[in-house]
Amino acid sequence: MFLSGCASQPDDSHRCGVVSGYLNPDLSQDLYRAIVTHLDGKPVISKPNYRLSPGEYTFTFAELISAPSLKVKLAARVPKDLVISVEANRRYHFAAKFNTDKRYRGNDSGFWQPVIWLEEEHECELPVK
Repeated sequence: MFLSGCASQPDDSHRCGVVSGYLNPDLSQDLYRAIVTHLDGKPVISKPNYRLSPGEYTFTFAELISAPSLKVKLAARVPKDLVISVEANRRYHFAAKFNTDKRYRGNDSGFWQPVIWLEEEHECELPVK
């Protein structure tokens, strides 16, 4: 007797994870807000949440560091990439990490890097098209 695949694999096509920037990161850990400028090399309008099917994505971030000790020129405030491996039912909160280990001046863009500062369980399902 042959049974067709109705009860076989669960439908993974609607599973997703979320990359988020809506929470205020912990300033005491030198974490600041950041915004997304590009996703996989394509320009995007920054928004609080990005629902994505599981996989690897390259996010380009611009930092919003407002620390008084930051003395770099505007030209040094360049966007940076972070590759995020998105898993189903996970939420990843991003931020700009201000590297306070030395004084940054002039055109030194090493003063920050994008980071995932919090990862948590989160139910996520992509809408059925």
